[in-house]
Amino acid sequence: MFNSIFPKIHKEGYKFLAISILITFVVLLFSKFMGFVFIAISIWVYYFFRDPDRFSIEDDTYLVSPADGLITDISERSGPEELRLENTTYTKVSIFMNVFNCHVNRVPTSGKIEEIYYKPGKFLNASLDKASEENERNFFKIISNKNKEEIIIVQIAGLIARRIVCEVEQGQELRQGDRVGMIRFGSRVDIYFKNKKVLAKKGQNVVAGESLIASE
Repeated sequence: MFNSIFPKIHKEGYKFLAISILITFVVLLFSKFMGFVFIAISIWVYYFFRDPDRFSIEDDTYLVSPADGLITDISERSGPEELRLENTTYTKVSIFMNVFNCHVNRVPTSGKIEEIYYKPGKFLNASLDKASEENERNFFKIISNKNKEEIIIVQIAGLIARRIVCEVEQGQELRQGDRVGMIRFGSRVDIYFKNKKVLAKKGQNVVAGESLIASE
């Protein structure tokens, strides 16, 4: 119960929370009303950076969601040209994270990170399709332990987001549901895969590391 009400927070959140609390104390000296407004903001900052434990199915027959949020698109697309995969067709699932979602991202299957590529860009609304091509983003190519297929995760910065945080390295082995990083303040994650049946639906809310996206 305690962990549900007061979840641990991501290390990226400590400085933002400290700044918010400090400003709140200063504002309270001058205005109780505005002080209560900043108390609410501090509470939001705390919950934005929450980093709860998640419990994956631990079965690589399935892909679990890499992010919390709303599925906004499921379609057949060419792979990211940044990873030289533009001539290969994948199923792409896009998950939009609003400012109230947990923003810690997770790996959908056990495997090895074969490549990481960061690309600077714009900060368009992450729910727009062209955000996949123009926004700041970070690419992960993961080789699944089960069938050696490529699974691609793309972290996409959003309208408010100003930093993509990557917490893993090329060549690192990960288990299904392990953390790969986070995006600060509203963003999107795309996942590309082949030869799997999609289990999720457009408009569905999903939970990182737990909700099932696809299966063999």
